[in-house]
Amino acid sequence: MTACVPTRPEHTSRTTRASRFNRPHSPPSGDGQDGKKPHRARFRIAGGDLAASITVFLIAVPMSLGLAVAIDAPLAAGLIGAAVGGIVAGLLGGSPLLVSGPSAGLTVVTAGLIQQYGWRTTCGIVICAGFVQILLGSLRAARGALAVSPAIVHGTLAGIGVAIALAQLHIVLGGSPESSATANALALPGQLANLGPAAPLIGALTIAVLILWPRLPGRAGRFLRKTPAALASVAIATAVAAVAAPSITRVDLPSWSSHALPRMPEGPALGLIAAVLTVTLVASLESLLSVVAVDKLAAERPLVPGTPPVPRSDLDRELRGQGISNMVSGMLGGLPLSGGAVRSTANVRTGAVSRAATVLHGVWVLLASVLLVGVLEWIPLAALAALVMMVGIQMVSFAHIRNVHKHREFLVYATTVAGVVVLGVLEGVALGIGVAVAVALHRLAKTRIVVETTADGVHHVRARGQLTFLAVPRLSRTLGQVPEGAHAVVELDGSFMDHAAYETLQTWQDSHVAQGGKVEVTGRSGSRLAGPVTGVAHTCCRPWTPWRNHHCDEHNSPGHAAVDHAAQAVTRPSGTRQLASGLSAFQRNTAPLVREELARLAREGQSPSQLFLTCADSRLVTSMITSSGPGDLFTVRNVGNLVPPPGSESGDDSVAAAIEYAVDVLEVESITICGHSGCGAMQALLNGPAEGGADTPLRRWLRHGTPSLRRMKSRHHPWARISGRLPTDVVEQLCLTNVVQQLEHLRSHESVKRRLAEGTLELHGMYFHVGEAQAYLLVDGAGVGETSEVFDRVAPSPHTELEDLSA
Repeated sequence: MTACVPTRPEHTSRTTRASRFNRPHSPPSGDGQDGKKPHRARFRIAGGDLAASITVFLIAVPMSLGLAVAIDAPLAAGLIGAAVGGIVAGLLGGSPLLVSGPSAGLTVVTAGLIQQYGWRTTCGIVICAGFVQILLGSLRAARGALAVSPAIVHGTLAGIGVAIALAQLHIVLGGSPESSATANALALPGQLANLGPAAPLIGALTIAVLILWPRLPGRAGRFLRKTPAALASVAIATAVAAVAAPSITRVDLPSWSSHALPRMPEGPALGLIAAVLTVTLVASLESLLSVVAVDKLAAERPLVPGTPPVPRSDLDRELRGQGISNMVSGMLGGLPLSGGAVRSTANVRTGAVSRAATVLHGVWVLLASVLLVGVLEWIPLAALAALVMMVGIQMVSFAHIRNVHKHREFLVYATTVAGVVVLGVLEGVALGIGVAVAVALHRLAKTRIVVETTADGVHHVRARGQLTFLAVPRLSRTLGQVPEGAHAVVELDGSFMDHAAYETLQTWQDSHVAQGGKVEVTGRSGSRLAGPVTGVAHTCCRPWTPWRNHHCDEHNSPGHAAVDHAAQAVTRPSGTRQLASGLSAFQRNTAPLVREELARLAREGQSPSQLFLTCADSRLVTSMITSSGPGDLFTVRNVGNLVPPPGSESGDDSVAAAIEYAVDVLEVESITICGHSGCGAMQALLNGPAEGGADTPLRRWLRHGTPSLRRMKSRHHPWARISGRLPTDVVEQLCLTNVVQQLEHLRSHESVKRRLAEGTLELHGMYFHVGEAQAYLLVDGAGVGETSEVFDRVAPSPHTELEDLSA
């Protein structure tokens, strides 16, 4: 089968600008590095936690009151939910920086429950939903929830946002919302006809401050922006209303003595079960998506000296913590809770480093609900409604719309949005899942299979798309058009073949060969065979096997005779035959696929965006580990990925010449220096020259790595860290330190120094662990000033290679 030919997608040659990536969201192991159980950390409050807790508190109070207004719940329920979410979920959840509380995503669901069952029964439903969350977390089902299509999740949140905005618009206009989003839309003309002046003006003022506050210019603007926009908008609207509209409807917090507590749900069993499952679904999905977003924000944030890195989130523990919080909130008469992206983002960006910030914010909310009742009752309802309406509008993210459109899932997204707005949350999700399944089946069935005969009598059977049982009739009919005894070439241009299609192809091939015919099966795009018959066969490695007996594929694909690896290792052909065989395979399989692209590059000339400087080690295949193609990288390889400083006495200007050419002539946008594990050059540096040895070219060249050795041994330079751990041995430490040191050499070149000063060039450090097939990138700061010697793991992209075949 043919090689996986690197394509050149739009994003391929620009991806090195990102120097930090997502950490995995798997639960941390219970053991320390020494095999002992770690001691439970004390609850400590850092300066960043205190400041972050105050900021989040100032956002949470108006948001919680506004959400309570939005669903016609007791206003105190919003404050109870915020306090419980901060304290209980903060202590028990699996994400240290996630801030939980009343959620906009649950607003529409809760409003419907209150209208149908009343407030006290709704609290009982919230308790039951919390119990289901605890059960799901105990069954370790949290990660399974992330398997729901992003188009459905974002469509659900967008539909809820539309429903929220329509309902709150009525309050901003001085009226009351209807029972459904459709009714709210139909009632808008009548609401506009009976418009009062006070509420719309206060609502418009709140919206204007929300939009303009983050854009205040100048030094005064920077100082004022330290106050959250949500708090500033509500405070300004309250002050204006106190002077200009004293009779406007305001917050009315009832006495705590009259606070309503829950009761056991009463009503039809199926309806109650559906209600519990709906609250569980929305609360869990929103919380888990927020955890992923918060972990990404925390990973992108530079490490604070003297502060330990934020641990990875435990999704199942977070789900259990959310369940306990919802049970407690429901028992106390509070709103249902979930992790919130707005509060959590503020928490991370204002410097929180532990769960203390989340817990403290809940304590401040609790104190405010007792001590600041008189102040809170001055807030106009129109201001809170405008605040929540803007939250609903922001839930319809244009970035998400562009993303789902790019991946051809806009139909699923739009259907989910419409279903949530018109029918309800649970019905909309079910409708979105149904459309997603239908789209997936359509894509699986959309396979084009044709047969063509060339002038030399060879019959080419071309299958484009996924070969599943749905395509078996077409495949069988097309294969039947090949005459008996003919030479046939089956070209599989797809990424998946299921058991039914494999059996059909294998049976036909055996029969055709038995009748004197010849069959060759080739594949493009890394075709994979599914099922117990063949396991997984990735063809990217297949062209290497004649060279070095690679074992990337334990089972051969159809049409290929089994390879006796032991015999192959003994009878490996000579170097000339290896080269000729490889070139022949390229001309046969790969050249037809890249000829058009190479012809274009030949006409237009090269314009790579990157200079990639790495070691000459044969195990580093640069195009493979960077997913790059022809014309993407200007590559320089030498022993030890060394960059001689200007004026060095090596007598070799080849590296300096390549740097000058790439920077001044090709005008590359970034330069990457890539080291790797097990580097022989670094091992030679550590061993030192043999006594009395000759002054060989290799020894003279390795002198450029001596500064790296001195840097590693210096007490002024701490050891580099790799994805939160220390290097495994001194060789790996030197490999990492060498990347940092060579970046400093690189900065001393005049052309690089000039482009850095202009801000038109970026520098990156990279480390590739050969045994793990894992890439690590140096943290931000490699292009300017000193470089932090911290290498972060590059996580797998959430997008798969099937995207280009998903049409």
